[in-house]
Amino acid sequence: MHFLTDFLVAILTAYLTFTNFLANEIIALLPSEETSIAVVKNEPDVIEKITSLPSLIGQVIPDIFLRSAEYQQAALGSASDLSGANTREPLDAIVNIFCTFTTSKYIRTTTGTGFFIDPDGVIMTNAHVAQFLLLEATEKDGHTECIVRSGNPASPKYHAKLLYLPPAWIQNNAKVINDAVPMGTGERDYALLYVSSSIGNTPLPAIFPALDFDTSLLVTSIKNHPVLAAGYPASDLIAHGASADLIPKRATTSISELYTFGSNYADVFSIRGSSVGAEGSSGGPVLNEAGAVIGMISTRGDDSTDGKGSLRAITLSHIDRTIKQETGFSLKENLNGNLPYRAQIYANTLTPFLVAILQQSQN
Repeated sequence: MHFLTDFLVAILTAYLTFTNFLANEIIALLPSEETSIAVVKNEPDVIEKITSLPSLIGQVIPDIFLRSAEYQQAALGSASDLSGANTREPLDAIVNIFCTFTTSKYIRTTTGTGFFIDPDGVIMTNAHVAQFLLLEATEKDGHTECIVRSGNPASPKYHAKLLYLPPAWIQNNAKVINDAVPMGTGERDYALLYVSSSIGNTPLPAIFPALDFDTSLLVTSIKNHPVLAAGYPASDLIAHGASADLIPKRATTSISELYTFGSNYADVFSIRGSSVGAEGSSGGPVLNEAGAVIGMISTRGDDSTDGKGSLRAITLSHIDRTIKQETGFSLKENLNGNLPYRAQIYANTLTPFLVAILQQSQN
């Protein structure tokens, strides 16, 4: 019996080795710097192309979290019993992240959108919004204070701490991290925060109104499908100052195009113009017809082709794939465990890396 088992294992091992070899040979034949990348649709033998965006992230991805035994151990916490969505209404789940950056010479404010992605109080937003929490941690050039607001109009509700922001994004954007108008393609432009306390120290909700999310790969047949976008567009805030009310908006629109950073997958998609399409909506969710988040607004779109208020969103599959590359854990797994402890371990691990990167960027 043992001989038969060993024989079968040997056959299986040889088979897996051979199939892996074939897979690697096929991957080697795929285009790496073409203007478009082939993507296989669900239908058999049908291949379409999606537009390639320039990848700004270097080939060497920081592995500080993969090498940190403390971080790896902290990320192994058990999943919450509250897992899963408890709302399909994005206006219930979105928040406004309002940050003030104060130096001896000026005061700068910035506003962005986020949304609850886990009922334990985890918020997803853009890295270019959450970067101000990095500055708050280092106090490098001034003092930063960020508050989480919600409601209609937005009003102060919570304090939040940084749970995760991709080191690769920091490494690539260190030189422009203080820019008043951040630019970018959306590559790895995401972050996770968690609600640490309420404004006025009132009790925190037992369950936050979180949205479900879908990390499945998008296929080209999704083009022209309706989607629901939501955010806190800041047009009034920009026109009338910080005292202006910030009103949440939701709009039904549709996907117009898919893009890739060379991953051979849809990393970004564009949506046609809507009332949500304005500065301040970055970090807002884009939901499919099933009510699950499939993308997060990251940049403005091309109004000349998609109409006024067009936007681009990074896919949840891009986020899931890249966060696993940098941490060893999927997006869902990164929502588990003792959040305050994990945030502290993250800060302890990341802050020296951040300070070193900022120092290098100034040389």
